[in-house]
Amino acid sequence: MSEVVRLYYPDPRIAVVVMEDRAHSNLFSRPLVEGLLESFAAIAGNPAIRAVVVHGYDSLFCTGGTQEELLAIVEGRLQFSDLPLYRLFMDCEIPVIAAMQGHALGGGLMIGLFADLVLLAEESLYSANFMKYGFTPGMGATVILPAKLGSALAQEMLLTARGYRGGELRQRGAPFPILKRQDVIPAALDMARDLAEKPLISLKLLKQRLTAELRNALPEGIAAELEMHEVSFAQPEVRQRIETLFGR
Repeated sequence: MSEVVRLYYPDPRIAVVVMEDRAHSNLFSRPLVEGLLESFAAIAGNPAIRAVVVHGYDSLFCTGGTQEELLAIVEGRLQFSDLPLYRLFMDCEIPVIAAMQGHALGGGLMIGLFADLVLLAEESLYSANFMKYGFTPGMGATVILPAKLGSALAQEMLLTARGYRGGELRQRGAPFPILKRQDVIPAALDMARDLAEKPLISLKLLKQRLTAELRNALPEGIAAELEMHEVSFAQPEVRQRIETLFGR
């Protein structure tokens, strides 16, 4: 099992996945990605599990692609769809709760929004920051953000690429529980315990139905994002922005 992703079971029916890659600040490093894939493969192989909680560490949930990954897209060596990490939580057969207690940026925000239930922290920063670097959004952002936050707020977030504190998103009508950071993970575990009381087959059936519209919309959305990437990542300004602005 990965050293930066921890999987544990506070209850035989509940799995908790903790992302803690302190060396890379919970970017999509190879150890983090491999750890997430390994954890969800283990969850899929455990018939007792009825709910999953995913969270980060301290003030970080997940901060998106690494600089190396973005430059690989610039050079045509990588596409975000090569590894469908963005839809990992949605593709899990049982409900996944994203306890986004910390900052979630770019693809790190998108992976969380693909969960079935989402909790945010008042103090934490949430940003669809793709256009900060001059390239168009990926990771299913053009589909999942409008679906979860509404079209007006989603367009603003995608176009401006600015960050929003959880408290501001509450004022803007975000439909998620937005709590003090210290309360996010305990609240998510309470949700998981509630889900764990339900019959497993019923949970799976209902999740399949509730995600059907999103699953149907994704192929067209992902294809459009990849087409935009071919053009937007080819701009010299984008490489320059990735090289000079990343991490600032």
